[in-house]
Amino acid sequence: MIRAIYRIIKRLIKKTRHSLELGKYNNFTIAEYFRKQGAQVGENCIIIPRSLGTEPYLVKIGNHVAINQGVKLHTHDGGTWVFRQEIPDLRVFGPVIIEDNCFIGEDAEILPNVTIGKNSIVGAGSVVIADVPPGSIVMGVPARRFGSLKKYKEKCIQRWADQKPPHLHPDAVKSYEASANQDIILAQLREHLTAHFKDKLS
Repeated sequence: MIRAIYRIIKRLIKKTRHSLELGKYNNFTIAEYFRKQGAQVGENCIIIPRSLGTEPYLVKIGNHVAINQGVKLHTHDGGTWVFRQEIPDLRVFGPVIIEDNCFIGEDAEILPNVTIGKNSIVGAGSVVIADVPPGSIVMGVPARRFGSLKKYKEKCIQRWADQKPPHLHPDAVKSYEASANQDIILAQLREHLTAHFKDKLS
């Protein structure tokens, strides 16, 4: 009984220390924490998850990568469980590589031995089981290629031209996340976008 209580207290202390350590970082600086765990992480990344999986040292992330909430990177194949009565020590691992300038959507899952090529987008909720060619947009379960970054860029530029708030300076919109006037900028953006999409939202 005393040993069980000791183990519980020990686990709670470890969990508290871990939470305090993570509390030192934000979405832009968490890369430093992951580097301490052995992951290779480039510059100018935004990483919202607070874990890169059970083998972070098998993860390589390039420069200017955004990884959204709920994303899971799998660096081992849990399916080997079904063979372990026959081969008790069987384990299979594989790296996850995300090259430069990629966006990984919310709740996406990337399996072992997968490389996301540079300048690519992985749609929210996707399960990526094979390499993604550079300049691709993939989505679905399993993830499939739905288009190129070039066409998506053209579409985004056109939509932004239609939606851009005329009274906001481009630099203000670009940097509102780090701006001291963030609340004002967001209020102006909200007002403009609500009016712009009035017919669709009514």
